[in-house]
Amino acid sequence: MGPVMIDCRTTSLLEDERDMLAHPLTGGVILFSRNYESTAQLSTLISEIRDAAQKPLLIAVDHEGGRVQRFREGFTHLPAMGDILTYTRNRHDAGELSYACGVIMAYELKQLDIDISFAPVLDINGVSNVIGNRGFAPDPLTVTELAGSLIKGMHAVGMPSTGKHFPGHGSVVADSHIDTPVDERDWQTLEQCDLIPFKQLIKDGLIDAMMPAHVRFSNIDDNPAGFSPFWLQTVLRGQLGFDGVIFSDDLSMEGAAVAGSYAQRAAKALAAGCDMVLACNNTAGAAQILDGLPATTVVSHRLAGLSGRPLNPHSVKEYAQACAIWQHYDSKI
Repeated sequence: MGPVMIDCRTTSLLEDERDMLAHPLTGGVILFSRNYESTAQLSTLISEIRDAAQKPLLIAVDHEGGRVQRFREGFTHLPAMGDILTYTRNRHDAGELSYACGVIMAYELKQLDIDISFAPVLDINGVSNVIGNRGFAPDPLTVTELAGSLIKGMHAVGMPSTGKHFPGHGSVVADSHIDTPVDERDWQTLEQCDLIPFKQLIKDGLIDAMMPAHVRFSNIDDNPAGFSPFWLQTVLRGQLGFDGVIFSDDLSMEGAAVAGSYAQRAAKALAAGCDMVLACNNTAGAAQILDGLPATTVVSHRLAGLSGRPLNPHSVKEYAQACAIWQHYDSKI
């Protein structure tokens, strides 16, 4: 399984995409709304992707709920995680609904042979518009509690979790899709707020993968977190003891441009500690990465643990129970 995750441009596989999937450095595909018309069409596309790759492959999607839910028709419309507390009477009910959302998300995706949803968002819901109600709450303890419930629901079905955007994207106004955000807070402030959900959920053994932010914490390190050996190796691996997969965020985002060309961005992210880099929404850029990385690029042993996980035997029962909980709140949402 190679260290590069690419995307597809339409609802069916194009010829140049078949060639890119067969490349030895390609190890994953991320799907978007443009790839979806119906569950039958998506199932066919996924089969085509796996056939073209002819090797183990991770298939992923951003399917958090709310405005970041790539597939809608034929899927349960999940709420934005930041709205869950609004729709429930108390924290117990909020946890129950979070768990149900995790089960429903994971079950419906895994039915179509999708390995992972890049969720949950662990950012503290502060001033960032791009995060906004994608984050569970404005305080770290509530984020930790509700995200933990969502992950347990995902795990109950057999889907790994991906915490994002380490070490926190919620306290910068700039959107890393179109800008290079700079967070000027010091280490102590981050440790007492943004880092709490990441630290606790790692300690609890709930995080299978992590996605760092394209945010530069200027008073701590010169590099954006996703290109920083300090953040990924010293802090995440060393201090927090995380041993799961590290995905880069999309290298076509403006927040990644500071690292150079597409091939340079990929090389720098991998050198910093990422196990897999995402190259989305720019086919030429993805091709530059595949052609520019050395053929001897080291492939992480951690990636294999995320692909091909079967549905747990009790998944149908879990899904039925989660849908019953969801229906109780559906009219409110």
